[in-house]
Amino acid sequence: MEGVVDPIVREMWTAIGGIDFCVTEFVRITSNLYPEKVFLRYAPELLQKSRTTSGVPVFTQLLGGDPRPMAENAHRVAEMGAYGIDLNFGCPAKTVNRHDGGAALLKNPDRIFRITEAVRKAVPKDKPVTVKVRLGFSDKSLSKDIAQAAECGGGHWLTVHARTKEEAYRPPAHWECIAQMKDVVSIPVIANGDIWTVEDFHRCQRTSQCEDVMIGRGLIAKPDLALQIKEQTEQKSFHDYEDFILQFITKSLAYRNESYAVQRTKQLTKLMARTYEESRGLFECIKRLKTLTEILKEVQAFFLKRQRPPSVESKSMSQRLATQAML
Repeated sequence: MEGVVDPIVREMWTAIGGIDFCVTEFVRITSNLYPEKVFLRYAPELLQKSRTTSGVPVFTQLLGGDPRPMAENAHRVAEMGAYGIDLNFGCPAKTVNRHDGGAALLKNPDRIFRITEAVRKAVPKDKPVTVKVRLGFSDKSLSKDIAQAAECGGGHWLTVHARTKEEAYRPPAHWECIAQMKDVVSIPVIANGDIWTVEDFHRCQRTSQCEDVMIGRGLIAKPDLALQIKEQTEQKSFHDYEDFILQFITKSLAYRNESYAVQRTKQLTKLMARTYEESRGLFECIKRLKTLTEILKEVQAFFLKRQRPPSVESKSMSQRLATQAML
């Protein structure tokens, strides 16, 4: 999820629990062999054995259409200690597809095979190479060929978003088509798409016949969703996320700068509004604000109006953030 699942999200969401693996935002591979600093920008976890602070393994995701540079860059990031390499053949973004990346490769399964094979040969055998696809580009007629191309190329497992590129993210997700792809391969298949609740997870499992799922937007909208699924916990209320949101702001500010923290806070509250109506209200309060000081003031006021006074820890965090934002 480009522009969403940055290192802060991976750190904070895995700390909640229930997540087995993470994948970075995609690194766009063209004809160049990137220096290590590029991969560290996308995956700073490479400096800590390719794991989050909670110990969850992180795959480095690559996106491109040429086997040679894909293999060369995969080899480099593997040497840096990547837990595994994930190949993105599913991104539906028009700019990416126009430049021969992401879902554009779904038109020709043989290209998926050749890229996967090249990367698999370039990466040590103990490091998994996984493949992310959709059901097809404009239709689903090649879905089984796509699955077999990933397996024949040496994919360790296959993750399938249950829509075509042209369907983008429009409901419904066609989980039944994942089951058809699963029937023609022997590698594990992981289902993805429209898993917003625990009930969705169980329905997806039954329909796709997949034991495991990958959750993207649903996990941002409901940060404890994986924990609910794995440990059968009760869903947190939005009020329980006050400290979480303040920590998100703190870490986003430290990771980049004030402008980044402002943009990401607005994005988070808008995405969480898919689950929590209160988050929609908070987003409406901050969506036109320009500075972190203004946003912190509104966040604190929002929670003060709707629940118990914030903890001493929350107050001190807000004060620290306001000080940093003014520096």
